[in-house]
Amino acid sequence: MNFSEDYIVENSCVLLQPLHANHAVNLLHFAIEEPEIWVYSLVPVAGELHFKNYITQALEGRTQLKEYPFLVYDKRTQEYAGSTRFYDIQVANKVLQLGYTWYGKKFQGTGLNKHCKYLLLEFAFEKLGMERVEFRADHNNARSIAAMKSIGCKVDGVLRSNMPMPNGGRRDSIVLSILKLEWEQQVKAALFAKLQW
Repeated sequence: MNFSEDYIVENSCVLLQPLHANHAVNLLHFAIEEPEIWVYSLVPVAGELHFKNYITQALEGRTQLKEYPFLVYDKRTQEYAGSTRFYDIQVANKVLQLGYTWYGKKFQGTGLNKHCKYLLLEFAFEKLGMERVEFRADHNNARSIAAMKSIGCKVDGVLRSNMPMPNGGRRDSIVLSILKLEWEQQVKAALFAKLQW
């Protein structure tokens, strides 16, 4: 797969398209009106300046073929809902991470995330040929950890004091993953069964 190409992933509920600079205007209101979305973020996002830097960094990561950010569009409400991305893409090792995921508050708990994760996991394993998809979160972010476990992730362990926090101190990061064999044998069917159509 060529990560410099634009790939669109979608079903009847959600559209995931590559993030471009002109998409920032569709998401900026979240950074201004809902700063609490990024409480556990390692990168400052809240506020217009931080948000512009966040978008710029995401696009630079794509240019360097290290990341592949997506814009999330909720087809049911016909609104832009947030963003997610593949990152730490290691083509030779057939491994990537899935994260930097956030949604506006009205889209949280609606089932949108499960649709996004299903599509992205299917894309990673079945189109990109990945053998492992990894997830990480602040060890204190119970909501995010519960969401990852609910889609079939298994806990690999906790990296103690591995990342500096934007406001000082360091965080412990929990590492979870799904392997290709797990996806094929159980995770795909179980996650599909949880999708709300």
